[in-house]
Amino acid sequence: MMEEIDTVGIFELAEVSDDLKRIAGKVIRGERVTVEEGIVLFTEGDLGCLGKLADMVRLRKNGDRAYFIRNFHIEPTNICVNKCKFCSYSHHFSKTKWELSVEEIIDKVKEPENAVPELHITGAVHPDRDLYYYGDLLVKIKAVRHDLHIKAYSAVEIDYMIKKAGLSNVEGLKYLKSCGLDSIPGGGAEIFDETIRKEICGMKSTSAAWLDVHETAHQLGIPSNATMLYGHKENYSQRIDHLERLRQVQDRTGGFNAFIPLKFRNTNNEMSALPEVSVTEDMKMYAVARIYLDNFPHLKAYWPAVGRQLARVSLTFGVDDLDGTINDTTRIYSLAGAEDQNPVMTASQMRDLIREAKRVPAERDSLYNVIG
Repeated sequence: MMEEIDTVGIFELAEVSDDLKRIAGKVIRGERVTVEEGIVLFTEGDLGCLGKLADMVRLRKNGDRAYFIRNFHIEPTNICVNKCKFCSYSHHFSKTKWELSVEEIIDKVKEPENAVPELHITGAVHPDRDLYYYGDLLVKIKAVRHDLHIKAYSAVEIDYMIKKAGLSNVEGLKYLKSCGLDSIPGGGAEIFDETIRKEICGMKSTSAAWLDVHETAHQLGIPSNATMLYGHKENYSQRIDHLERLRQVQDRTGGFNAFIPLKFRNTNNEMSALPEVSVTEDMKMYAVARIYLDNFPHLKAYWPAVGRQLARVSLTFGVDDLDGTINDTTRIYSLAGAEDQNPVMTASQMRDLIREAKRVPAERDSLYNVIG
């Protein structure tokens, strides 16, 4: 009887399965959803119902705050040892090679418009650059901007550079931390299912390697984010498997700050024949992720990937963070066909977008402390 009372107003359809009603009752009471129940949410959940449940979780965790940060990206190179079929960024598909020198990177850090709290560094896995090159880069950036939070190097990049140095993850990450690494972005996770991963990015670090880099980083006091590339060849079961592996690591470490679903874009890559999923599917992904990842404090919509207006809509499907101002410093998604070919938003524009969604803008630092 309690579940029937709890779920009044959640379901707009007259015909709703008993399983879905039971799962909704668990979510409302703050109980954990199982793997099997996560799949039911994807397969049977009406978008309106999922949005309401995800919004309850968002409100419980973060109130009506919607976070953003003033940040910029540096992408050191597009020369990559991997050849991922979904990638539009690397030299394999862009047909041009480029790499920034350390001096060019430092010049970007010094630019007045980049006097912001966070720098995000990620790019291709360069065959000739090693752990000590990237550690020295961190040292030189900190010498210029000691107060700058450096969120750098995806787990795939870190896995490669540490192995190249012949070190363990503990040794390599301790070294990077001593050089100035503050946190790790979530890129390179793609999809953890080994069969699909082998098919679309078989040269890349394994799922286990990605997870171990992040878990080790957490144990050393280095926080990180997590991602999933969705909307290509994976099914709902494989999406939930991905979320479950992340949830288990978070149970052990508590080191993930946010989860970011990343939509597959089909321009300029080997998977261009695949259609992109619908907006309905995008919002379902956000909602189920917010419901399932009960131990993740934040769910982020990376607005350069989905566009400004869909990012705004996502704030009603469990999302509480829109990432940052970016300052037109990334091309990874614009090369893949995202609508924002020159991704930049001012802090004022970010606040306006958040207010349009009836949320309270909260400028944050890299660790989600509100600073404005």
